[in-house]
This record gives sequence, C-alpha cells and structure tokens, in this order.
Amino acid sequence: MTPNERRATGCLAAVFAVRLLGLFMIYPVFEAYARGLPGASPAMIGLALGAYGLTQGLLQIPFGLLSDRIGRKIMITIGLLFFAGGSVIAARAGSIEGVLFGRILQGAGAVGSVVLALVADLTRQEVRTRAMAMVGVTIGLAFVVAIVVGPILNAVIGVPGIFWLTAVLALAGIAITLGLVPSPERLVVHRESEAVPALISRVLVDRELLRLDVGIFSLHAILTASFLAVPTLLAAAFGTGASREWMIYLPVLVASVALMVPAVILAERRGMMKEVFITAIAVLAASVFALGFAGDGAVTVIVALVLFFAAFNSMEAMLPSLVSRFAPPDAKGTAMGVYSSMQFLGIFAGGAIGGVALSWSGPRGVCIFATLVALAWLGTAVAMPKPAGARGRTAGASKPREARGGDIAR
Repeated sequence: MTPNERRATGCLAAVFAVRLLGLFMIYPVFEAYARGLPGASPAMIGLALGAYGLTQGLLQIPFGLLSDRIGRKIMITIGLLFFAGGSVIAARAGSIEGVLFGRILQGAGAVGSVVLALVADLTRQEVRTRAMAMVGVTIGLAFVVAIVVGPILNAVIGVPGIFWLTAVLALAGIAITLGLVPSPERLVVHRESEAVPALISRVLVDRELLRLDVGIFSLHAILTASFLAVPTLLAAAFGTGASREWMIYLPVLVASVALMVPAVILAERRGMMKEVFITAIAVLAASVFALGFAGDGAVTVIVALVLFFAAFNSMEAMLPSLVSRFAPPDAKGTAMGVYSSMQFLGIFAGGAIGGVALSWSGPRGVCIFATLVALAWLGTAVAMPKPAGARGRTAGASKPREARGGDIAR
C-alpha cells in the first residue's frame, strides 16, 4: 500500500471505530439505566436498545446509492450529523420514549456502506482486500473495547454521559473525514464493495446468500437480546452493579478471542469452514441456554459467556468470508449490502422481541428466545454446501462496465 492508501484506510477505519464505540458502549449498561426512566417497561427497553438497527438497516443501501450521486464525504458528514443529533436527544431525554426517538435518529446515520465505498475509491484493486481487512479488524476491536469501557464510563459519567461522548465522537468522525481523508479523483461504483440496484433481486433469490443473510440476522438478534438479560444474570451471580461489570467482561472477552482465533484458522486454512460454522452455531445455542438456567452459579455464567463470545466472534469473522465465496463476482457488493442491512434489522428484531420475552419471563425468557433463534438458524445452516474457493474473480476496479463488468465510473 502507498502512504496515501495507508492514510486513507487508517482514517476511514478510525471513522468506523468512533461511531461503533458510541453504539456498543451502551450495550452492557443500557438495561439497568433504562429501568429507571419514566414510561419504561421491558418491551420499551428492548425496543429502545434495538431501535437504531431499524433505520440503519433500511437506509444502508440508499445512503450508498446517494453517495454515488452527490459525494462520499457529503453523505458521511450528513450521516454522522444524524448520529450526533440522535445521541444528544438520547442524552437529554427524560423518558424512555425520548431515548427511543434518539436511538432511531442515531440509526439514520447509516454511513457504513459509504465509508467502505470511499475506501474502495482511494485504494487500488490489488490492495483493496487488505484495506477492507484493516477496517474489519477495527470493527472487531471497537466492539471488544466498547463492551469493556462502557461499564467503566458508566461509573464516571452515567449513560447520558456516554450518549454525550458518542455525539462528540461523531463530530470527531466528521473532522477526520473532512480534514484527513483524501478526496477521490472521481466516483466509481465498485461492484465488489457497493450495492447495484439492478442486482438486488438476483441476490435475494440466491439460496446460499439468503441462508447467510438469515445467519447474520440471527446472530445480531441473539446478541442484542442477550444484553437485555446478561446484566441481571451477572448481578445475580456476582452481586456486581453495572459499573463494575468490566472486571468480568475483560477476562471473558480475552478468553473468547483466544478460543476464536484457532477456530477461524481451522476453518480458513484447513478447509473446515462448514464444520466450524455449524459447531459455532451449536455452541451459541448451548451457551445462551446455559445462561438462562445458570441462576447464581458464577462458574456456569462465566463459562457460558466465554463460549458465547467465542462463537459470536467466530461467526463475525466467517460470515463475510462466506458471503464473498458464494456471491457471483459481479454482485459481491450487492450481496454485502443486503447482508449488512439484514445485520442491522436483526439488531432491531433482537431488541424488540427480546424486550417482549423479558416482560414475559424475565432474563430466562430472553435466553429461551435466543436459544430458539439459534436452533432455527442451525436448522437452516446444516444444509449449506461445503464452501470451496470464491465463485470467481472480483471484477476490476477502474475499467468501464462494458470492458470488465466490474466498476462503473460516474
């Protein structure tokens, strides 16, 4: 990679990171905070936690398409302003309804697809996969850091303070985008990283891609629902408040990564992708079921959480790789766009339905719901064919559509 490519990729990865830190920091502390808000009920708490996923999922592809017309940086700035505005509204809200509105507005800043498109604009075809991998690693690190740092910040500034910090991080993302990220010489539709409207119907009827879309939807529904139950389960097992849970999350996440790395290596380098994939779903189902019936058993809770995050992180690494392998060469970007939208819609469904389950039967009801989702996913995944290599070579980056069938210059 050239210095300019490294700079562009690093800066755009930072934009991704500051946004995701703000989103994920509230996960481990939101349920306990929201219980004290006027109008709060388990169903409303779950809805507020997952609400940003609805607007995020619906607007991912439209934001990307608009960026082709009016510019990447403009759309990133608009999206981050929405995100900052929603964060301010959530920080100042005096009721669960106010937080819900703020979360919906946060999700309207659906800039993920635009950031990836700008990465593609600013890198050559031969280094683009490496650049995307750098962004992917940043996303994973942001999640791990946010889950640990969220409870620490909660002890100092509370959840409203975290929302205010999220707004500041969004403004920092705008400053990075406008001040440090180079501007592309021209806008190009990169079919390996952007959605093409004419190809969406083709992607939606592809059985294997649909199976993977169900997978990412289920995975993030389970994750979001679980955070409605885990804080209460940790309090029962360890007697800790939300502000001290980082002392549990930190070793749990470190242990889960230690388990995840060899699993991914086994899948990618030993040709055991399907076997590891199916095993990870089964482990996910078993871990959330164990959480639901752990009671005050501290050891059971810790083991279940380690296995849960190991399976989750393994899936986060494997699912995009599988989409890339199964997608037709000229529709990879479209396949990833639909996949990303399903991820965020899963977040919304997990929060909304998980909140109903919480009102029905408390944390155990949430874990039963998550277990059923995992088992349904397992039922669809066992029929997946054993993946080989990618179906074909990614189309070129700069030649016209007629010549290469790849990118389309604007």
